[in-house]
Amino acid sequence: MSTHTAAPLRPLPPLPPSGAPPPAKRSRRSAWQWLWRLWDGASIYLPVLLMGLLALGSYWLLRAAPAPAEPRPPATASDEPDYYMRGFSVKSFSPGGQLVSELRGSEIRHYPARDELEVDNARIRSVASTGAVTTAQARRLVSNGAQTEYLLDGDAVVVRTPAQAGAPRIEFRGEQLRVLVEEDRLESDLPVLLIRGDDRVVANRMRYSDATGVAELQGRVRATLAARP
Repeated sequence: MSTHTAAPLRPLPPLPPSGAPPPAKRSRRSAWQWLWRLWDGASIYLPVLLMGLLALGSYWLLRAAPAPAEPRPPATASDEPDYYMRGFSVKSFSPGGQLVSELRGSEIRHYPARDELEVDNARIRSVASTGAVTTAQARRLVSNGAQTEYLLDGDAVVVRTPAQAGAPRIEFRGEQLRVLVEEDRLESDLPVLLIRGDDRVVANRMRYSDATGVAELQGRVRATLAARP
């Protein structure tokens, strides 16, 4: 008869409560649930956060963008000439090729601020449709932009030679003569000498109409008339 020695009994580990998951699985599931609740709560405020980010981005772009340029006052035209020519000659011709006018001078300048032309040592020759020839000269000529008015300044001389044979030649001399093209007039507010044929008249002021051939003399007038046959 054999005898066996029984092994010592060891206590078993305590059992988890009934229905409870194992500890490791319960911890993993709790972590996912916590993350889901966090995301679900954050998603409610996500549009607000995005709008805030867009507002901050727009603000940063406005700060980084260069400031708009200050409005500048309109530039004033310079009193300096914008172009000039020296030793020039300008001619104009009719459609048939006949010379109508010629302007020569030692220098011409255009002033944009006044829209004027200035010519030094000006020489003008103009031929009317009737054949009458007008010449003019002065140390300085000033014309407006439309070229409807000419001021002859400094030893001004204007000579009108009619086309009709035997008609008297008319000459005007003065320190300053003004030609009004549209009115076909010649005038001066300074002393002027009028020579018509052999007659000579001096006046302080003058208004002459080429259309009527009448000269209006004002101020002190002195005349030297040639004897008539």
